[in-house]
Amino acid sequence: MGFKVGVVGATGAVGRTMVEVLEKSEVPVSELRLFASERSAGQTLTFKGVQVKVEVLTEEAMREGFDYLLFSAGADVSRRYAPIAAQAGTTVIDNSSAFRMVPEIPLVVPEINGKLLKGYHGIVANPNCSTIQMVLALYRVHDRYHLHEIFVSTYQAVSGAGHKAVVEYERQLAGDTTHAVFPRQIAHNVIPLIGDLKDDISQEEWKMINETRKILNSRSIAVFPTTVRVPVRVGHSESVVARTLFPIMSKEDLVETIASGEDVILHDDIVTPVEVAGDDYVHVGRIRLFDAHTFGLWVVADNLRVGAATNAVRILKLHSQLNSDLVFESEATEVEGR
Repeated sequence: MGFKVGVVGATGAVGRTMVEVLEKSEVPVSELRLFASERSAGQTLTFKGVQVKVEVLTEEAMREGFDYLLFSAGADVSRRYAPIAAQAGTTVIDNSSAFRMVPEIPLVVPEINGKLLKGYHGIVANPNCSTIQMVLALYRVHDRYHLHEIFVSTYQAVSGAGHKAVVEYERQLAGDTTHAVFPRQIAHNVIPLIGDLKDDISQEEWKMINETRKILNSRSIAVFPTTVRVPVRVGHSESVVARTLFPIMSKEDLVETIASGEDVILHDDIVTPVEVAGDDYVHVGRIRLFDAHTFGLWVVADNLRVGAATNAVRILKLHSQLNSDLVFESEATEVEGR
């Protein structure tokens, strides 16, 4: 038994990572189809030793019917093609911002609210990369002590802006100071703005505010973000200060609570983006308890994997487990315990 799976936007940075993560996962794929724009069609990607040719994305292809389609081609493409695929009976896992705040569409981080996938078919929204790693570091604290306020400053890698951003960054490292993707030179610099401004808050900051509330199912959490682009190729970092409604008993209890989060690794020493590139975990260090209600964290994760591709494949795996008799052998105990 296997799934018919497609990746839309397969030649982009996240799309390529989706193929890589899917290959290394235990998802039984009987057929893999890759889609991209006309410009990228004809390229080939390797999947389990087989060369798979990239096809032009068309409405007709989306009507064929897949078990799962992973989208990472931008909001406009998702708005046009994802509903067509969903209407044909495909479960669509969309990495863009197109559907995240649509009330009836689940915004899923499987470790936190994966139960929303039970009995659900249609479009599933994959959250913003910075939001994913932050909520994974905090959700157990919210469960136990109820988060009240979150102050977060992000340090986001250039790869989060796509392949063209990486090319611009590399060109600037070689001495070309012109810029088109970013509002300023990014090499040897930091840019305290990601996305357009609305009411003095950037698009990336609005995502963190609204998505955090939806994922944690709490409209009362106040989120105060500052999102910053930094000259790092892969790996987003975040400085988080959070406040809780209920008093935290001790630093030891805080550490144990954070460590109980699924796919979260704690560090006594500092941890940096270079060290976590290529893995599928959220790394937490610099834990400080300022007072009984206030604590600080340093959070690092690979934005292409944890912040996008890995979360999407985890959604696929959990959805398939919750909605069929299929259980991945190595995860049977984990699924039963959810």
